[in-house]
Amino acid sequence: MRRAKAVSALRRRLFLLYGLLSDRHSPLARKGLTEVDLEERLVDLDLRNDSDVSDVPPPTDSTPEILKRALSGLSARWKNWWIRGILTLAMISGFFLIIYLGSFMLMLLVLSIQVKCYHEIITIGYRVYHSYDLPWFRSLSWYFLLCVNYFFYGETVADYFATFVQRREQLQFLIRYHRFISFALYLAGFCMFVLSLVKKHYRLQFYMFAWTHVTLLITVTQSHLVIQNLFEGMIWFLVPISSVICNDITAYIFGFFFGRTPLIKLSPKKTWEGFIGGFFSTVIFGFIFSYFLAQHQYFVCPVEYNSETNRFVTECEPSELFQMKKYSVPPLLQAVLGWETVNMYPFQMHSIALSTFASLIGPFGGFFASGFKRAFKIKDFADTIPGHGGIMDRFDCQYLMATFVHVYITSFIRGPNPSKLLKQLLILQPEQQLSVYKILKSHLVEKGILQPSLRV
Repeated sequence: MRRAKAVSALRRRLFLLYGLLSDRHSPLARKGLTEVDLEERLVDLDLRNDSDVSDVPPPTDSTPEILKRALSGLSARWKNWWIRGILTLAMISGFFLIIYLGSFMLMLLVLSIQVKCYHEIITIGYRVYHSYDLPWFRSLSWYFLLCVNYFFYGETVADYFATFVQRREQLQFLIRYHRFISFALYLAGFCMFVLSLVKKHYRLQFYMFAWTHVTLLITVTQSHLVIQNLFEGMIWFLVPISSVICNDITAYIFGFFFGRTPLIKLSPKKTWEGFIGGFFSTVIFGFIFSYFLAQHQYFVCPVEYNSETNRFVTECEPSELFQMKKYSVPPLLQAVLGWETVNMYPFQMHSIALSTFASLIGPFGGFFASGFKRAFKIKDFADTIPGHGGIMDRFDCQYLMATFVHVYITSFIRGPNPSKLLKQLLILQPEQQLSVYKILKSHLVEKGILQPSLRV
């Protein structure tokens, strides 16, 4: 079938080329275009046609031999079921181990996933558009990744590790001029890209320039938001991520056993039964999982860096979100449950919103990824995880979820942070700190909180 399509496309090209060359009165002939010019224009036209996108080599089967032998007697459907199930349990176990190791290891995990996702998407563009001959393409792609990470993580260091930076003069210089340095680094890459432009590859080079920047937007900025959520408290990191994982697993299970009605053409294997079953399962899971996490300071306290011990700490007095409260049960549910009141953590109500997004809107990140893969005729982003595909195949919904959680926290949860404000005040010069003190004192006196007789 592919050979027939290729022959048909070749015939169309030859027919068009013959017509353009044979017609002396055509606009192209009057302009004196040569056969080489016409061929270049035909190549440009080919780039606009989805059907002419070259196939990416299919990923190799990375399933361990021991699993292949153990499951050799099963059908392809059940073999895929067992491979996905075993690898899912292995990944979840590894995830729990990293949680046990602490916040810093979770940050390294997020950074590793970001780099791998970036590599998978860039590699697809490299293969699809045959960018083998483009000068500096791969080097510039990784250079831009380093520049963007330097910018975002530098902002995080300046925001959360102010006291640590204050003690080291060399870091003070980097933080003070951080944005200028970041811009200068990016500008160097931009100039290198312009200098690398070569004739007959202009359009392809700009395609790949745009491809690189969109990939940076998807991977780096979203992973940065994941880390921002983690600093608000590990529970804001674990509940959203676990909800997406739960929805993915339960939707697959319900669809595998009960799926009959197709959900969306982009993903033929997705069914309404799986979508609905995944929704209710995820909301229930998020509500129960939040109850257990809200009981422990390790999960609910903001992640802060202790400069005295040089480690991350999660110790605090839990906020009202994580203190048990009594709620009245709506009259309609009182008859069903037999309860007039119920004790629960306020965060559990927020978990319903997070779980609902993870199960209703989160899957659209997967649908988007499916459309992307169909556009470029690939089954998976890579073959990193047997039965699952690439890392990006597992985290396509997580990036959308991370953005929602960050917006949710800034819109409905986060208030003024005295601790963070104090860290910023400590960076100021003594005369600046004294000026702030006088202004604050004058304000408190006007409100009647302090007596005017107090002196500095």
